[in-house]
Amino acid sequence: MIIINILEEYLDFAKNIAYQAGDIIKKYFVEDKGTSYKYDQTIVTKADKEINRLLIEKVKKKYPTHSVDGEEEQFGQSDYMWVCDPVDGTAMYARNIPVAVFSLALVIKGIPTIGVVYDAFTNNLYYAIKGKGAYRNKQKISVNNIELDDMKSVSNFDMWPEAEYNLYDAVKKLGEKTYFVSIGSVIRASMCIANGDFNLAIYPGTKHRNCDIAAVKVIVEEAGGKVTDLFGNEQRYDSDINGAIISNSIVHDEVVEVIKKCITKF
Repeated sequence: MIIINILEEYLDFAKNIAYQAGDIIKKYFVEDKGTSYKYDQTIVTKADKEINRLLIEKVKKKYPTHSVDGEEEQFGQSDYMWVCDPVDGTAMYARNIPVAVFSLALVIKGIPTIGVVYDAFTNNLYYAIKGKGAYRNKQKISVNNIELDDMKSVSNFDMWPEAEYNLYDAVKKLGEKTYFVSIGSVIRASMCIANGDFNLAIYPGTKHRNCDIAAVKVIVEEAGGKVTDLFGNEQRYDSDINGAIISNSIVHDEVVEVIKKCITKF
């Protein structure tokens, strides 16, 4: 059993990294971002690489037996893995649209235990320790209780040509009940769920996309929501995932049923 004092220490460490990452995000937002394209045609910037390298250096110094799984760079292999998306929403960030966020989770034996998401543009820090509730800037947060067919229902979806799963039919069907948007960052959209503004996000990411959902898993669930793979199953977050449904919990089963009927592979 992990003692709470250690978890608080891990959380403080993650928060400190988040604020440093935020400074880097803001710095390059007004400077040359050094934008380039990776093998899968997704965008990477100087901020992505610099933040990922910062995390590895900090973990090596503070917790040398831990490992890092960053979207741009990895280090080591252990049961204690710091899973990071340095800049989620890079496509928007590269175009000077202030949506991107930093995300970091401590995943212990596949289970996200600490989660931190920092929106440097609004100075909102979202965080959670598993079993201890979710917070935004020291204020406890919770998901809403809005059904899909409520006029206040707002949901997020992500899709790209290289995604393994085709969610378009599911989005069309679910869109008969909820208003869908795509804000350009699944992590930022998930914080809208944790904070009660949205009630659903669906995400087709698989290969190395644990970096997008690990912190989301602990924060949203500590806020009263639910996070599973696209088929309603639990999954590990120290390796590839099978997509994700992020919800306020009460719409989750309905969404799973629709996706099971509609989803196809590209």
